Amino acid sequence: MKVSHRVQQIAKSAIHEMTKLSKQYEDVAFLSWAKPTSGTPRHIRKAAIAAIEKGKVSGYSQSEGLPELREEIAKKLQRDNNIKAAPDEIIVTVGAIEGLAAAVMATIDPGDEVILPTPTYSTHIRQVQLASGRPILIPLKEEENFALDLEAIENAITERTKAILYCSPSNPTGTVFSEQQLRNLAKIAIKNDLNVITDEAYEYFVFDDKKHFSIGSIPEMSDRVISTFTFTKTYAMTGWRLGYIHTSKKMLAQIKKAHIPFAICAPVVSQYAALGALQGAQDCVTEFKNNYRKTRDLMCERLDNLKDVFTYVKPDGSYLMFPGILGEGQKDSMAFAKKLLKEARVSTTPGIAFGPTGEGHVRLSFCVPENMINKAFDRMERYF
Repeated sequence: MKVSHRVQQIAKSAIHEMTKLSKQYEDVAFLSWAKPTSGTPRHIRKAAIAAIEKGKVSGYSQSEGLPELREEIAKKLQRDNNIKAAPDEIIVTVGAIEGLAAAVMATIDPGDEVILPTPTYSTHIRQVQLASGRPILIPLKEEENFALDLEAIENAITERTKAILYCSPSNPTGTVFSEQQLRNLAKIAIKNDLNVITDEAYEYFVFDDKKHFSIGSIPEMSDRVISTFTFTKTYAMTGWRLGYIHTSKKMLAQIKKAHIPFAICAPVVSQYAALGALQGAQDCVTEFKNNYRKTRDLMCERLDNLKDVFTYVKPDGSYLMFPGILGEGQKDSMAFAKKLLKEARVSTTPGIAFGPTGEGHVRLSFCVPENMINKAFDRMERYF
């Protein structure tokens, strides 16, 4: 059976490989799953149940999504992201992932280049490859808390460069790119006539004195930014698979051409759940954020007891962190993660999953209960 070259060139997912391996062992302490363990809040579940009982979910919605949901999203974007949005500038997607894939497909042709600051979420790299584009990986400045290297980004631009794709707050590093960094990135995009595609999945989980800034709020960027968001992280709705895109009407029409063959429309029952999420109380988001800040601090405290094994940058956002491995593990993060799983029963995600600059690191998730963090670190302290 013949297989396309663009699929063959994609390496097997290290994230899913570790998940598969973890199932071979009993009583594993999981720090590898980047999904909330709190469960979807009750008022969101009730909204979905009500929609089912009223017979609202048995057919397709408009491909762009329910009109009333897009109206609520537009209000949210104006209120929380300072993005002047209208409902007809929004597409509801099957998670942020499908939205990002449709955005990439609408932006590049085969052989075109997309700049990605790395380490970054591995799916972003694969989406460019699946569109027959070339991912251009520009290392973040780890010594500056994984800041953008704006000079390197500008120097990497060629006549084939079409877009810059970034994630902030970052998966895997937990970095929050500052407003000034993103305003400077916007200047580079305008100067070189580039699109900017954002993944803002962790927008509400920013800690201490840091603030999330949406580059789509810059008026001069309104015709070149594709801003991508999700309900997954904000409302612990991982399995509901619902996200959305905001961009100009002109660009949205092109993205829709990719969105329809990919998905037709987002799951209608999930759209009603999302409507309940936006219209209901937002206390759950604050509770999640406060809990993640607490578990982040706990994980940092536990890492301080393993100074001979890991070095780390305290994350400013998300519910992830990306400590560097000291010693032999620097050379092969997959081997390090496999050995830690087998011999200590602790599951982590090898840094190589997030691009070449992720090598020598592991990603740890602190969206898990405190007892899971303590269990994992108790085992690592005994092991090392």
